[in-house]
Amino acid sequence: MEKVKAMILLLSCISLLSVRVNSIGANWGTQTSHPLPPDTVVQMLKENGFSKVKLFDAEDGTMNALKKSGFEVMVGLPNDMLRTLATSVKAAENWVSKNVSAYVNDGVNIRYVAVGNEPFLETYNGSFLQTTFPALQNVQGALIKAGLSNQVKVTIPLNADVYQSSTGKPSDGDFRTDIHDLMVAIVKFLSDNSAAFTVNIYPFISLYSDSNFPVEYAFFDGNASPVVDGSNAYTNMFDANLDTLIWALKKNGYGNLPIIVGEIGWPTDGDMNANTQYAQQFNQGFMTHISTGRGTPMRPGPIDAYLFSLIDEDEKSIQPGNFERHWGIFTYDGLPKYQLNLGIGNTSRGLGKARGVQYLDKKWCVLKPNIALSDLRLADTISYACSNADCTSLGYKTSCGNLDTRGNISYAFDNYFQKNDQDDVACDFSGLATTTNMDPSTGTCRFGIMIMVDDASSFKLPQFGLLIFIFVLHLLLTTL
Repeated sequence: MEKVKAMILLLSCISLLSVRVNSIGANWGTQTSHPLPPDTVVQMLKENGFSKVKLFDAEDGTMNALKKSGFEVMVGLPNDMLRTLATSVKAAENWVSKNVSAYVNDGVNIRYVAVGNEPFLETYNGSFLQTTFPALQNVQGALIKAGLSNQVKVTIPLNADVYQSSTGKPSDGDFRTDIHDLMVAIVKFLSDNSAAFTVNIYPFISLYSDSNFPVEYAFFDGNASPVVDGSNAYTNMFDANLDTLIWALKKNGYGNLPIIVGEIGWPTDGDMNANTQYAQQFNQGFMTHISTGRGTPMRPGPIDAYLFSLIDEDEKSIQPGNFERHWGIFTYDGLPKYQLNLGIGNTSRGLGKARGVQYLDKKWCVLKPNIALSDLRLADTISYACSNADCTSLGYKTSCGNLDTRGNISYAFDNYFQKNDQDDVACDFSGLATTTNMDPSTGTCRFGIMIMVDDASSFKLPQFGLLIFIFVLHLLLTTL
């Protein structure tokens, strides 16, 4: 009997771990000036126990690195392509042929095509309302024609603002009134094609946009005052938000439609609430929450989710906020920002860093010690540096918020210098700056050394290309 009990316990543990490894993926964005080599990223994903990746495009280097990797892949179709694919069946067929069929034939395990990315955001003012659904239909038709519709499913990653509850209770959830009929038509189409509803849920954004939002409700510690909805009590926003969607689906006749949590995470910089402590608390809380396999009150069972995001991206738009460039659980160079237990693959040691990353020299660009802060040249040079690099770690209660004025200026200069591959010309700033071998990092503020990239995707190439253009033009003019 004891042996039987032990075997049952072992099987239960294996089952729990299976829930962990099968339920978590990562969003792999590439809006960065110096991307890690795709092969390095794939290896890092494997070693840390991820089982699937969500992409925002179908970049060739990324897709090739995923060949025969074993990862399930959701490949993205950007919003700026929606109109083309909505108005042309042929364009949709060509896109599927190039970005799905070709890679599937080469061993990439593509399981989803994400048509657009949060196209119905209220801030887009309806820009994609007329094109998203037709694009979805045409891509589905192209998958059918290519013989891939059983393996590859279409979906639309939607922001949680497509549904709402007038009372805050999940049971009062329904789709937004301005897009209600469109959403129902899309949901029906997804259901008819055995596809899933993909939603991005961000408690951080709620905290960022509403100063009265209860901080405890963003996390999974159970310390928040519960939102009582009939027999259900919600102590975290994620469960309540997801169940609001489920109620919206249920009210419109699709209560059993599969759901994918396409994005969920917490940034580490660029805002007073974006820090490593909160990010670790949230992401670990989420992982622990879904590892039980209990699901939510309205949808018991495993949750299919992708953490947002894998790596920081220093070229993302900061229009939503300075935090946009700091969602990664890894830094730009593949270093874990904090300890995070994802389950199988890193249970005992937490996250592991990227291997084989090569750096430029240990050299930084700082403000010259003899330059007075009253120097009239400083304002323009700082503005130029921050406009062409990334100064989002500077500010109130950010990772570099404790720097003095000289430190702030040096950070701006150095970030521009590193982004330009430590080119000596990039550390001049009208004679205000100089290079140093002494690391100016302090406390939580890291003056990072830029990584080496194969294609040197910095500002050097555009400048060099411009010089070649001018030289060739000069030759042509002198020979006329």
